[in-house]
Amino acid sequence: MAARTVREEQTSETRERILSAAERLFAERGVYAVSNRQVGEAAGQGNNTVVGYHFGTKPDLIRAVARRHAAPIEEIRAGLLARTLGSDDVRDWVSCLVRPVTGHLAALGTPTWYARFCAQVMTDPVLYQIMVDETLTSPSMPDLIAGLHRTLPQQSAEVRAERGAMARHLIVHTCAERERALAEHTGTPRATWHETAGGLIDAITGMWLAPVTPGS
Repeated sequence: MAARTVREEQTSETRERILSAAERLFAERGVYAVSNRQVGEAAGQGNNTVVGYHFGTKPDLIRAVARRHAAPIEEIRAGLLARTLGSDDVRDWVSCLVRPVTGHLAALGTPTWYARFCAQVMTDPVLYQIMVDETLTSPSMPDLIAGLHRTLPQQSAEVRAERGAMARHLIVHTCAERERALAEHTGTPRATWHETAGGLIDAITGMWLAPVTPGS
Protein backbone atom coordinates (compact mmCIF):
# COMPACT_ATOMS: atom_id res chain seq x y z
CA MET A 1 0.00 0.00 0.00
CA ALA A 2 2.77 2.43 0.91
CA ALA A 3 4.65 1.66 -2.31
CA ARG A 4 1.47 2.23 -4.32
CA THR A 5 0.92 5.57 -2.59
CA VAL A 6 4.45 6.69 -3.41
CA ARG A 7 3.98 5.69 -7.05
CA GLU A 8 0.66 7.52 -7.21
CA GLU A 9 2.25 10.66 -5.76
CA GLN A 10 5.12 10.43 -8.23
CA THR A 11 2.67 10.01 -11.11
CA SER A 12 0.62 12.97 -9.93
CA GLU A 13 3.73 15.14 -9.61
CA THR A 14 4.91 14.12 -13.07
CA ARG A 15 1.53 14.97 -14.60
CA GLU A 16 1.53 18.38 -12.89
CA ARG A 17 5.03 19.17 -14.14
CA ILE A 18 4.01 18.19 -17.66
CA LEU A 19 0.88 20.35 -17.54
CA SER A 20 2.85 23.34 -16.23
CA ALA A 21 5.50 22.94 -18.91
CA ALA A 22 2.94 22.49 -21.69
CA GLU A 23 0.95 25.54 -20.62
CA ARG A 24 4.05 27.74 -20.52
CA LEU A 25 5.56 26.52 -23.79
CA PHE A 26 2.28 26.62 -25.71
CA ALA A 27 1.63 30.12 -24.40
CA GLU A 28 5.05 31.42 -25.38
CA ARG A 29 5.66 29.59 -28.68
CA GLY A 30 2.32 28.32 -29.99
CA VAL A 31 0.75 24.88 -29.79
CA TYR A 32 2.15 23.38 -32.98
CA ALA A 33 5.61 24.88 -32.57
CA VAL A 34 6.17 22.72 -29.48
CA SER A 35 6.68 18.95 -29.58
CA ASN A 36 5.80 16.44 -26.89
CA ARG A 37 9.52 15.82 -26.51
CA GLN A 38 10.13 19.51 -25.73
CA VAL A 39 7.30 19.48 -23.20
CA GLY A 40 8.78 16.41 -21.54
CA GLU A 41 12.25 17.94 -21.40
CA ALA A 42 10.88 21.18 -19.91
CA ALA A 43 9.09 19.07 -17.31
CA GLY A 44 12.39 17.40 -16.38
CA GLN A 45 11.52 14.06 -17.93
CA GLY A 46 14.12 12.13 -19.90
CA ASN A 47 11.64 9.71 -21.51
CA ASN A 48 10.59 11.02 -24.94
CA THR A 49 7.22 9.27 -24.74
CA VAL A 50 6.24 10.46 -21.26
CA VAL A 51 3.76 13.11 -22.46
CA GLY A 52 1.91 10.70 -24.73
CA TYR A 53 1.91 8.06 -21.98
CA HIS A 54 0.21 10.37 -19.48
CA PHE A 55 -2.03 12.42 -21.77
CA GLY A 56 -2.36 10.78 -25.19
CA THR A 57 -2.75 13.16 -28.13
CA LYS A 58 -2.04 16.89 -28.22
CA PRO A 59 -5.79 17.72 -28.09
CA ASP A 60 -6.00 15.53 -24.97
CA LEU A 61 -3.15 17.51 -23.43
CA ILE A 62 -4.85 20.80 -24.33
CA ARG A 63 -8.06 19.61 -22.67
CA ALA A 64 -6.13 18.57 -19.54
CA VAL A 65 -4.52 22.01 -19.23
CA ALA A 66 -7.93 23.68 -19.61
CA ARG A 67 -9.50 21.42 -16.99
CA ARG A 68 -6.67 22.23 -14.59
CA HIS A 69 -8.03 25.79 -14.40
CA ALA A 70 -11.72 24.94 -14.70
CA ALA A 71 -12.47 24.30 -11.01
CA PRO A 72 -11.17 27.60 -9.56
CA ILE A 73 -12.82 29.58 -12.38
CA GLU A 74 -16.10 27.74 -11.81
CA GLU A 75 -15.92 28.43 -8.07
CA ILE A 76 -15.66 32.17 -8.68
CA ARG A 77 -18.40 32.07 -11.32
CA ALA A 78 -20.79 30.14 -9.10
CA GLY A 79 -20.33 32.67 -6.29
CA LEU A 80 -20.99 35.60 -8.60
CA LEU A 81 -23.96 33.88 -10.15
CA ALA A 82 -25.56 33.24 -6.77
CA ARG A 83 -25.54 37.00 -6.15
CA THR A 84 -26.76 37.82 -9.66
CA LEU A 85 -29.78 35.52 -10.02
CA GLY A 86 -32.88 37.64 -10.50
CA SER A 87 -31.00 40.69 -11.80
CA ASP A 88 -32.35 42.47 -14.89
CA ASP A 89 -29.09 44.34 -15.50
CA VAL A 90 -27.12 43.06 -18.49
CA ARG A 91 -23.93 44.33 -16.89
CA ASP A 92 -24.38 42.02 -13.88
CA TRP A 93 -24.54 38.99 -16.16
CA VAL A 94 -21.58 40.10 -18.24
CA SER A 95 -19.65 40.48 -15.00
CA CYS A 96 -20.28 36.77 -14.35
CA LEU A 97 -18.60 36.04 -17.69
CA VAL A 98 -15.58 38.26 -17.17
CA ARG A 99 -14.65 38.36 -13.49
CA PRO A 100 -14.14 34.60 -12.99
CA VAL A 101 -11.34 34.70 -15.59
CA THR A 102 -9.67 37.89 -14.37
CA GLY A 103 -10.12 36.87 -10.75
CA HIS A 104 -8.45 33.52 -11.38
CA LEU A 105 -5.54 35.15 -13.21
CA ALA A 106 -5.10 37.62 -10.36
CA ALA A 107 -5.04 34.78 -7.84
CA LEU A 108 -2.30 32.96 -9.77
CA GLY A 109 0.15 35.82 -9.27
CA THR A 110 2.80 36.87 -11.79
CA PRO A 111 3.88 35.57 -14.19
CA THR A 112 0.97 33.57 -15.54
CA TRP A 113 0.58 31.79 -18.87
CA TYR A 114 -3.03 30.64 -18.97
CA ALA A 115 -4.50 33.60 -20.87
CA ARG A 116 -1.79 33.38 -23.53
CA PHE A 117 -2.27 29.61 -23.69
CA CYS A 118 -5.98 30.16 -24.37
CA ALA A 119 -5.21 32.78 -27.03
CA GLN A 120 -2.84 30.40 -28.81
CA VAL A 121 -5.33 27.53 -28.69
CA MET A 122 -8.15 29.67 -30.04
CA THR A 123 -6.27 30.26 -33.31
CA ASP A 124 -6.89 26.63 -34.31
CA PRO A 125 -10.51 25.65 -35.21
CA VAL A 126 -10.32 22.15 -33.70
CA LEU A 127 -8.55 23.16 -30.52
CA TYR A 128 -10.76 26.26 -30.23
CA GLN A 129 -13.80 24.01 -30.06
CA ILE A 130 -12.22 22.09 -27.18
CA MET A 131 -11.95 25.32 -25.18
CA VAL A 132 -15.52 26.34 -26.02
CA ASP A 133 -16.84 22.90 -25.06
CA GLU A 134 -14.97 22.93 -21.76
CA THR A 135 -16.40 26.36 -20.93
CA LEU A 136 -19.98 25.60 -21.93
CA THR A 137 -20.07 22.36 -19.93
CA SER A 138 -19.16 24.05 -16.66
CA PRO A 139 -22.05 23.61 -14.17
CA SER A 140 -22.98 27.27 -13.80
CA MET A 141 -22.77 28.24 -17.47
CA PRO A 142 -26.33 27.25 -18.55
CA ASP A 143 -27.87 29.47 -15.85
CA LEU A 144 -25.50 32.29 -16.74
CA ILE A 145 -26.34 32.17 -20.44
CA ALA A 146 -30.06 31.92 -19.73
CA GLY A 147 -29.91 34.93 -17.41
CA LEU A 148 -27.91 36.98 -19.89
CA HIS A 149 -30.25 36.19 -22.77
CA ARG A 150 -33.27 37.02 -20.61
CA THR A 151 -32.00 40.56 -20.07
CA LEU A 152 -30.99 41.27 -23.67
CA PRO A 153 -33.10 43.01 -26.29
CA GLN A 154 -34.85 40.79 -28.83
CA GLN A 155 -32.13 39.35 -31.07
CA SER A 156 -31.90 36.49 -33.53
CA ALA A 157 -30.06 33.31 -32.60
CA GLU A 158 -27.44 34.19 -35.21
CA VAL A 159 -26.75 37.60 -33.69
CA ARG A 160 -26.48 36.14 -30.20
CA ALA A 161 -24.10 33.43 -31.39
CA GLU A 162 -21.98 36.01 -33.21
CA ARG A 163 -21.79 38.36 -30.25
CA GLY A 164 -21.12 35.48 -27.89
CA ALA A 165 -18.08 34.55 -29.99
CA MET A 166 -16.98 38.20 -30.04
CA ALA A 167 -17.23 38.34 -26.26
CA ARG A 168 -15.10 35.20 -25.86
CA HIS A 169 -12.39 36.58 -28.14
CA LEU A 170 -12.40 39.95 -26.42
CA ILE A 171 -12.02 38.39 -22.97
CA VAL A 172 -9.29 35.95 -24.00
CA HIS A 173 -7.17 38.32 -26.08
CA THR A 174 -7.46 41.30 -23.73
CA CYS A 175 -6.36 39.09 -20.85
CA ALA A 176 -3.56 37.58 -22.95
CA GLU A 177 -2.20 41.01 -23.84
CA ARG A 178 -2.23 42.10 -20.21
CA GLU A 179 -0.62 38.84 -19.12
CA ARG A 180 2.14 39.29 -21.70
CA ALA A 181 2.76 42.88 -20.63
CA LEU A 182 3.01 41.87 -16.99
CA ALA A 183 5.47 39.09 -17.82
CA GLU A 184 7.59 41.50 -19.85
CA HIS A 185 7.29 44.31 -17.27
CA THR A 186 5.80 46.75 -19.76
CA GLY A 187 2.92 49.16 -19.30
CA THR A 188 -0.72 48.10 -19.15
CA PRO A 189 -3.86 50.22 -19.75
CA ARG A 190 -5.30 49.21 -16.37
CA ALA A 191 -3.42 48.93 -13.08
CA THR A 192 -5.08 45.73 -11.83
CA TRP A 193 -6.95 42.68 -13.07
CA HIS A 194 -10.02 44.02 -11.27
CA GLU A 195 -9.86 47.24 -13.29
CA THR A 196 -9.20 45.25 -16.46
CA ALA A 197 -12.41 43.35 -15.79
CA GLY A 198 -14.28 46.64 -15.44
CA GLY A 199 -13.12 47.77 -18.87
CA LEU A 200 -14.07 44.45 -20.44
CA ILE A 201 -17.50 44.52 -18.82
CA ASP A 202 -18.12 48.03 -20.18
CA ALA A 203 -17.09 47.01 -23.70
CA ILE A 204 -18.95 43.70 -23.80
CA THR A 205 -22.12 45.18 -22.32
CA GLY A 206 -22.04 47.86 -25.00
CA MET A 207 -21.54 45.24 -27.68
CA TRP A 208 -24.46 43.10 -26.50
CA LEU A 209 -26.76 46.12 -26.38
CA ALA A 210 -25.63 47.62 -29.70
CA PRO A 211 -28.36 47.94 -32.34
CA VAL A 212 -28.51 45.38 -35.14
CA THR A 213 -28.43 46.98 -38.58
CA PRO A 214 -31.20 45.51 -40.78
CA GLY A 215 -29.83 43.51 -43.69
CA SER A 216 -26.26 43.67 -42.42
